[in-house]
Amino acid sequence: MTAQVTGPVEHVFAQFLALQQQARAARNIESLAYAIVNDSQALFGFRHAALLIAGRVKAVSGISIVDPNAPFVAFVESAAGQLQAQQLAHKPQVVDAASMNAETLADWRSLSAGSVFWLPLLDLQGELFGGLWIAREQPWSDAEQPLLSQLGDCYSHAWLALQPRKPWRLRWPRKKIVAVLAAALLLLLLPVRQSVLAPAEVVPLGGRVVAAPLDGVIAEFLVKPNQQVAKGDVLLRFDATSIKAQADVAERTLDVAEAELKANAQRAFSDAESSARIDLFAARVEQKRAERDYARNLLARTEVRAERDGIAVFADAQRWIGKPVQTGERLMEIAEPSQAQLRIELPVGDAIELQPGAQIALFLDSDPLNRHAATLERSAYEAQTTAAGQLAYRLDAAFVEAPPRIGLRGTAKLFGQRAPLALYVLRRPLAALRQSVGF
Repeated sequence: MTAQVTGPVEHVFAQFLALQQQARAARNIESLAYAIVNDSQALFGFRHAALLIAGRVKAVSGISIVDPNAPFVAFVESAAGQLQAQQLAHKPQVVDAASMNAETLADWRSLSAGSVFWLPLLDLQGELFGGLWIAREQPWSDAEQPLLSQLGDCYSHAWLALQPRKPWRLRWPRKKIVAVLAAALLLLLLPVRQSVLAPAEVVPLGGRVVAAPLDGVIAEFLVKPNQQVAKGDVLLRFDATSIKAQADVAERTLDVAEAELKANAQRAFSDAESSARIDLFAARVEQKRAERDYARNLLARTEVRAERDGIAVFADAQRWIGKPVQTGERLMEIAEPSQAQLRIELPVGDAIELQPGAQIALFLDSDPLNRHAATLERSAYEAQTTAAGQLAYRLDAAFVEAPPRIGLRGTAKLFGQRAPLALYVLRRPLAALRQSVGF
């Protein structure tokens, strides 16, 4: 059997129970906030209501999305802040206009209704975590205020059930935030050692460069990368077909010139004109002999030999075979395995002030767990374009102990002078800002 609601008191009580039921039935914070600011309007007849959580407006009646920069939102947050500053925000009450400053009072008259009830939201310890600003034209009666207080307890219970943790603004009071900021500032002023990372390679120290002795095409490589060679060993051969033909032609031409000289010398005893041409034929013989010697010299250069003992340092023989090269083009390097240095390509964007003797730590790609110590010896004055297409400064460093194998690559960590932690962290952003803004 169902009881019937007959009088106005029973009707109000039924509405009040329905509001509590709707609040506790909310499945998330958003639906609960909407119910708090909208569902009780039929019972209390207010113009608008605003829900504040941790001093910020969470929901406003009649709208779905709250604009944090709206004038009404700023006014409600300011008014709630003044109530809390005056220790008045913990109790449900009709807000006294005299408790507000002149600016807030002017906003009240233009943005809100004349009679405002403040309904605080308290946690289990009785601490304020939010509140409800309810405004209407009619004054609040003595009978409505207890109902609002009970409704506030229900809203607090429902909110804490969905969000038991305090908002971060309440978990971090102003004093704590100031202390954390002060500690962070002191930490940023802590001097630390600057360091940057750059790609590096182990290269020969004092090696002998093997360059192309002539223009031609490489026919074959007789050594392999990092192979041990001795002085006088043949390293590579050029295609000598055209050079051999040139040498044969020069040899035949010299024979013809010598025959002409000999014949003219025999006629010189009886012919005055032949006697006068002997010097011309002799000069021609010398010219052809020089051409023959040059052709023989070129033919001898087709075999490139090692000028010292060491290992042959180059990347790959296949990239050279069949490729035309020019005189002076670098082909390989003959180096002593025990003599090596570290070559670093420091990008322009990562450049820091480095002095000769600066410490360097090398971590090889093939052995990243072991560290190889080195010291800076030379740094380039101007940046150059690397093989990767970026501008970088070339740095040369000497190993403190036995160097790794020539040709190994890795990452070098360069240590500079000490600077505040703030400069170390913000160095790249400040450089980017200066490049974009231009100051």
